[in-house]
Amino acid sequence: MSTEELITRCQDNDRQAQELLYRQYSSVLYGMCLKYAPNQMEAEDNLQDAFITIFQRIGQYQGKGSFEGWMKRIAINTVLQKYRQKRLYDLPADDLIEEKLDEDLDDGSVALPLPFLLSIIQELPERYRLVFNLYVLDGHTHKEIAELLGISDGTSKSNLARARQLLQQKINAFKKANDR
Repeated sequence: MSTEELITRCQDNDRQAQELLYRQYSSVLYGMCLKYAPNQMEAEDNLQDAFITIFQRIGQYQGKGSFEGWMKRIAINTVLQKYRQKRLYDLPADDLIEEKLDEDLDDGSVALPLPFLLSIIQELPERYRLVFNLYVLDGHTHKEIAELLGISDGTSKSNLARARQLLQQKINAFKKANDR
């Protein structure tokens, strides 16, 4: 079945087509949800919420651009809306942080396993994890992040600096443990 036909059938609330769409795209969207979640259970909840929104809004998809990209935007926005409601990141900016934002976290001397990197990103406080993922992994600017999260540019920069600082500490501990 083509993507266009699958979309049309989902717009008609065809449960079989919805299941097929879920099976086809759930792993990609789960990956998106996982990088914003502190654990797998919350990522699974976010995935389910994203698919509910996708099925509710599939009639709004105009066929312009990538359908997968459209679904990814919905997944990210669904996750961000949940966090906006929690207001966990709504802390005053700490302008005393003078971190170099473009500094790499890893100097390349020790190969870092992907599961380790994912786990330390997931361990970040939510406000830091959101900004880190949006800036580093998704390529948003601080201005865009500020608009998405309802915070100032300075708070976005501060949260990114703090996230990088925490990640660097964990990476340094990992390197030290593996130097033995």
